[in-house]
Amino acid sequence: MGKKSNSNSNDNVLPSTHPSCFIGSSVIPIINKLQDIFAPLGDVDDRLTGLRLPQVAVIGSQSSGKSSVLEALVGRDFLPRGSDICTRRPLVLQLEKRSAGTGDDSLEWGEFGHLPEKRFYDFSAIRREILAETEKEVGVNKGVSDKQIRLKICSPNVLNITLVDLPGITKVPVGDQPSDIEARIRNMIKSYIKQETSIILAVSPANADLANSDALQMAKEVDQTGTRTIGVITKLDIMDKGTDARNFLLGKVIPLRLGYIGVVNRSQEDINNNRPIREALAYEEQFFRDYHVYRGLSDRCGIPQLAKKLNQILEQHIRNVLPTLKTDLTSHLVAVEKELLAYGEALESKGERGALLLNILTKYSEAFSAEVDGKSQAMTTKELSGGARIHHIFQSIFVKSLEEVDPCEDLSDEDIRIAIHNATGPRNALFVPEVPFEVLVRRQIARLLDPSLQCLRFVYDELIKICRACETVEMRRFSELRRQLEE
Repeated sequence: MGKKSNSNSNDNVLPSTHPSCFIGSSVIPIINKLQDIFAPLGDVDDRLTGLRLPQVAVIGSQSSGKSSVLEALVGRDFLPRGSDICTRRPLVLQLEKRSAGTGDDSLEWGEFGHLPEKRFYDFSAIRREILAETEKEVGVNKGVSDKQIRLKICSPNVLNITLVDLPGITKVPVGDQPSDIEARIRNMIKSYIKQETSIILAVSPANADLANSDALQMAKEVDQTGTRTIGVITKLDIMDKGTDARNFLLGKVIPLRLGYIGVVNRSQEDINNNRPIREALAYEEQFFRDYHVYRGLSDRCGIPQLAKKLNQILEQHIRNVLPTLKTDLTSHLVAVEKELLAYGEALESKGERGALLLNILTKYSEAFSAEVDGKSQAMTTKELSGGARIHHIFQSIFVKSLEEVDPCEDLSDEDIRIAIHNATGPRNALFVPEVPFEVLVRRQIARLLDPSLQCLRFVYDELIKICRACETVEMRRFSELRRQLEE
């Protein structure tokens, strides 16, 4: 799975060409602080989904060397390793550079988002925790999830930067992986790299045809101009004899505006034999020095050059993004403050809650009466509303409907005569009895039901409009009270 972290402090003394030598930016720590603030929110707050902070998304096919590149940039061995898929959940890796000091505070340590305040000084323990957290979510049989693992590493030997190690693109499902595993992983990767604030680190092995690189193909889909993509060519030392990656690095095969960097990974044997990254970096430096093909490409070869270029590009990218990010944050802040004011002060005692409820109902009643009586401050001149609308419904619409009803429709003189005879029985009546009158009138009054119901619906709709127009700011806090008032 990978080598244990060597506790010997000498292994942490990296050569002068280590990536940390190129750090020197004030904007990257600002983004890191924002990452800390936003991390606990996750995707809970929909209003923040539009805010995407600059980060570096590392993509590539399975076993392309992504993890080796990350570990070389960090300078420590801490990621799960193996011949099968190792990165099964996105690992958001926030690196924080700390100045070297004395005591425990000068040591390198890691802290997980799901285990706040717990520091891991043993990097092999970090690897075990990544494995445990992965298996907790997706099991032990090669399952994949888009749920993030957040890890912060503080060290004097790292870049101030946020990296996202994404699952490698795979073709054939294994273990518990679904049949559409390739589509799922591609969609997961695309959700990260499609953001304009993301720098894409497209990792491709040198011992494969670059034209078939999954990483470059996906990067091209979302970054057609190539302004956000850096190509990384790994495994230069295991290419077939007689071949080299010079044309790859010069961009003659697949051009990229940000160019390519070639690196030499530790082999699986090196990892199994616990070869320190410090020695691997020294070997890489010697490899490029001895291999004459790469002598004129010193600015495109090696982890130190990758770190330098990545840091420069990310810094400039952040500077370009910051104005828009600041504007978005300001607008979100104003919206949240406005919403917070609408919620009012916290209420502790029953007396305070009762007084607030009485105040809300009083304001509501006064506003309702004003709407009905025509004393509202927000009176419109475009249409009838409130009491005037209700008066119009009764005096114009309802009265007109009543006038259209013929009181003698479907009622003939013969019907009246028969009803009177039926009510008098065997005797003659001098006066018209009440019973036939009630029977005949009740039948005709039934014709008034539809116009009356129509009037009722119109008045009800207007009352609901008045009700909603009278809502106070305080009422928006209490949805149940608002519902009861409407009822």
